[in-house]
Amino acid sequence: MSRVHDAMRLAGQMPGLDIPAAAPPPPPAPVMPAPPAAAYQNGKRQNGSALAAPMPMTLNLPSLMGKFEEHPFNPAPESHLIDLHRPMETPSEEFRSLRTKINYMQTLQPLHTAVVTSASPAEGKSFTAMNLALAQSHLADNTVLIADFDLRRPTLHNLLQLDRSPGISDYLMGEAPLEKVIRRITGSNLYFMPAGKPVKNPLELLNLREVRVLLSELHTAFNWTFFDTPPLLFSADANLLAAMTDGTILVVRIGSTTIDTISRAVQSLNENNVLGVVCNGARAGELYSKYTYYYSKKEEA
Repeated sequence: MSRVHDAMRLAGQMPGLDIPAAAPPPPPAPVMPAPPAAAYQNGKRQNGSALAAPMPMTLNLPSLMGKFEEHPFNPAPESHLIDLHRPMETPSEEFRSLRTKINYMQTLQPLHTAVVTSASPAEGKSFTAMNLALAQSHLADNTVLIADFDLRRPTLHNLLQLDRSPGISDYLMGEAPLEKVIRRITGSNLYFMPAGKPVKNPLELLNLREVRVLLSELHTAFNWTFFDTPPLLFSADANLLAAMTDGTILVVRIGSTTIDTISRAVQSLNENNVLGVVCNGARAGELYSKYTYYYSKKEEA
């Protein structure tokens, strides 16, 4: 837990926030209630049907990989997402460093799914989740899924300028098949699952058996899956998903996140499930100074 204590110290002592997080999401759209848990019949889910066949035990995700719709990488200008074609930008280097650390952890234990969350809103969890997924997808043959499981205030579809629906909520309510829910970013190893249409009871939806089956099989098609979730201290969604995934990455914002909120967030999780803490909001000058010598020598060469 030394990483957690170090992050608590940094968050409480270091002022100045120059690296922007993702733009705040628009107000929530009108919500609609979710129907009862869905079952399957003849390849289609039948909501609340007494005659529906039991849900299949496997989804055979590898067979669906060629069926996902493709969309070009067209991030919103204010999204601050890293770009494979501009690898020398400092934020890119920071996320590559984070990628290296969690990939090393993957060699020591079976890690394929991770929740990326924060204690409170506006700490940069969506910004971190998306950029970490992008950094992972830049590696050859490293298939990565970024899934927006923040069904309360989703933002990832805005960062990528893609439609919110169909998404995970549509799949769980039996209104869209899985191959219509996941999209592939053209020419990359990155796949995206949006949140889907608004629902009134997201926690009940995430408790469906379909969620557990899906999460248990994601490793058969994706080397990494990252879940953007609501903040830990504002709903139980992240805690529920953390219990069903391989680990949790906690995002804190330097000079903003308090030691008390970090402590409460960590206590709400199984401490053995915390992979580490990402400190967001460092001064740009501090980051650029780390790479000035390296890149200046590289350019001279």
